Amino acid sequence: MAAHRSSTDAVVVGGGINGLAAAARLARAGWSVALVDDHERVGGFVGGGERTLPGWIHDTWSSWHPLFVTGPAYAAFGADLHRHGLVYANTDGLLTATVGGDGAVALAHRDVEETVAGFTEPADRDAYRAMIARFRAHAAGIGGLLGAELHAPSSLGPVATLARVAGRSGLESYVRDTLTSGRAWMRARFTGWETDRLWAPWLLHGGLAPDSASGGVMVPVFAATMHGAGLPIVVGGAGNFVTAWERLLDELGVAVHTGRKVERILLRGGGAVGVAGHGFEFLARRAVLASVTPPALYGSLLPSGAVPREVSEAAARYRPGRAAMQIHVALSGPIPWADTRLAQVPLVHISDGSSSTAIACAEADAGLLPRRPTVVVGQQYVLDPSRVPDGAAVLWLQLQELPFAPVGDAAGELDTANGWNRKLAEGYAQRVLDRVATHVPGLRELVRGIDVLSPVEIAAGNMNALCGDPYGGSAELDQNFWWRPLPNAGSHATPVRGLWQIGASTHPGPGLGGASGFLVADRLVAPGPLARLAARFR
Repeated sequence: MAAHRSSTDAVVVGGGINGLAAAARLARAGWSVALVDDHERVGGFVGGGERTLPGWIHDTWSSWHPLFVTGPAYAAFGADLHRHGLVYANTDGLLTATVGGDGAVALAHRDVEETVAGFTEPADRDAYRAMIARFRAHAAGIGGLLGAELHAPSSLGPVATLARVAGRSGLESYVRDTLTSGRAWMRARFTGWETDRLWAPWLLHGGLAPDSASGGVMVPVFAATMHGAGLPIVVGGAGNFVTAWERLLDELGVAVHTGRKVERILLRGGGAVGVAGHGFEFLARRAVLASVTPPALYGSLLPSGAVPREVSEAAARYRPGRAAMQIHVALSGPIPWADTRLAQVPLVHISDGSSSTAIACAEADAGLLPRRPTVVVGQQYVLDPSRVPDGAAVLWLQLQELPFAPVGDAAGELDTANGWNRKLAEGYAQRVLDRVATHVPGLRELVRGIDVLSPVEIAAGNMNALCGDPYGGSAELDQNFWWRPLPNAGSHATPVRGLWQIGASTHPGPGLGGASGFLVADRLVAPGPLARLAARFR
């Protein structure tokens, strides 16, 4: 007999944003809920603290919340989270920028007109306005599809909405965009360099490369979302976001069990009835929701033979994307960019756009450390000065083009024979800082502390970060949208009765929106035919 045993209506496995959203939605509908997570605190890839020096606050992993504030979980719980202490800082002016090896800077402002005013080609200004206007006109349909169960009849609503507004030719153009890379899509519409330099690096934040299919549909999604929502960050650091959720779950009566690693899903009569691990069993009378990857769900949590062989074989073939690295730097003073406009930009990419970012992605895919990585430079302190001592600064550096098991260094400088040990991680971090320092004279003299999280440490910190991929698996087209998580199990409903899969490995994929968790929970508690259908599988 297990040392600890309890029973609730639902058990949610995983305390990341999707697990939090699911637990809150179910509890608000009157379900009793147990949320189980293997960490000492919920949050998944949301968290932070003084990682370098006392007084310097860093967001350990994720930081920017445009997808959350435009998503269904925020619509449902935003007021409650703010009541529990969540405060956002945002920009009304400069939004994002990219600086290339030649020192040329492309700037995006919240205001579209201010953005296009900086374009060198007049025709690009009209094309950019048209891109944003097209997305805004179709946002209800596109957003509905990104937040829908694609394999359920409910997805027909957003399709009908999009068809009504865009027409048949518009629908066909979206299909073509989905099959097109971001580089090709922008090349067909813009003659100047600014748009490609601005938005090609953002494709990395969706788990894509500039030459990946579906980039053609994601470029306008990224651009229009950020023009509309900005780049909100949590005042005082991402840890305060987690605190607000903890208070909300406590208010809703959710039983949160941290430090508990779920080792198996309990089955009875072919249906899921709970979860178990060392010294505990949590039984579920109505549903189990698991925010895990397909290899974890079908390869270890479920017993052999619980699902059709073709499903377990497809799960074994599920691919991770490129690995990532986080570098946190405490600085004694503001960042002295050579182009002083960048000092007030919340997020800067160092990239030449599609050209250099595609090369770095190809090097990483070949197992090499990129010679000239795309560097994501977060300057959260310009929006939230409370994160640093007076007159100081922090750098939030993210690398999204790394191999998990490096076989060499494209620059021929670093020894990769022993993999991601501390020496290699720190050596690569120095390459990254050198790349930043090219555009920031005097940067080295300001550094007071550095904290480096290698791909191996990212993988160890979150079981869903397959091979150091923070996006829960490759988001290439054959493993995305209709085919996510698996081509033969593309719904959140699994082949096991009462068991639902949520998280970044499921539609709509990675991001801080909480959409999959909210979607499944909403489906379970919604009135009408969907609820009656779901009830058959309790």
